[in-house]
Amino acid sequence: MNTENMPKHIAIIMDGNRRWAREKGLDIKQGHKEGAKTLEKIVRYANKIGLQYITVYAFSTENWKRAKEEVGALMLLLQNYLDDYGKRADTENIRVKILGDISALSEGMQKSIKKCMERTKDNTGVTFNIALNYGGRDEITKAVQKIALKVKENELAIENITEDVISNALYTEGQPDPDLLIRTSGELRTSGFLPWQRVYSEFLFLDKNWPDFGEADLDYAIEVYQNRNRKFGAQ
Repeated sequence: MNTENMPKHIAIIMDGNRRWAREKGLDIKQGHKEGAKTLEKIVRYANKIGLQYITVYAFSTENWKRAKEEVGALMLLLQNYLDDYGKRADTENIRVKILGDISALSEGMQKSIKKCMERTKDNTGVTFNIALNYGGRDEITKAVQKIALKVKENELAIENITEDVISNALYTEGQPDPDLLIRTSGELRTSGFLPWQRVYSEFLFLDKNWPDFGEADLDYAIEVYQNRNRKFGAQ
C-alpha cells in the first residue's frame, strides 16, 4: 500500500448480511449483528491507517418495504449500536455523523443520533458517516428545496447557483467526495447511494458478503484504487 496515495474518502455499500445468514442457516437478525461487528472493526481500522472519511450505507429510504419484524430488529440494533459506539468512538477519536432524514425515525433513535454526534463532534480522527434513512434522490430533492428557499427569500440569485452551492446543501457539506466506492455481495449496482458525490468515484464490486469483509479486504480495495488512473475527464 502506498501511504502517499491514500484515498481521503471511502464509501461502502454493506450488502450481504441477510445472504450471509441464510447461507449459514441462521436468523436474518444474526446476519445484521455480524454485519455490525464487521463495521466496527473496519471503521477502527480505517482510523488506524489514516483514512479521513468513511461513509457506509446502513438503511435506505427503500428499506422500509422490508418485513416489519426485520425493520424493527434492525432499528433496535442501530440504536443500541449508536448508544454504545458513541461512547467508544469518543475514546477512539472517531467523529460520527448521520446522513439522511432522521425526522422519520423514532424519538428514541433521534435522541441517540443527536447524542452520539454531539459527543464525538470535536474528535479529529476519521469521520464516520452513517447513511441512515438515506435516499440519493431524496437528498438531492431536499438540497433543491433548501436552495429554492434561499432564492425565494432573496438570499441567493439564480445565476449564483453553482456546483459548490449544491454540494454545500447536501448531507456531506464540507466533505470531499468519495474517491472509492465499494459494494460487497457481488451485486453490480449503486442503489441510489451518493449519486451527486460519486460522479468521479472509482468503483469496486466484491463477491463477498459484508460480514466476511475484513481488514485485508480494505487493504486490497485501497491497492486497487492506487493502481487506477484517475483522469477526471481530462484525457
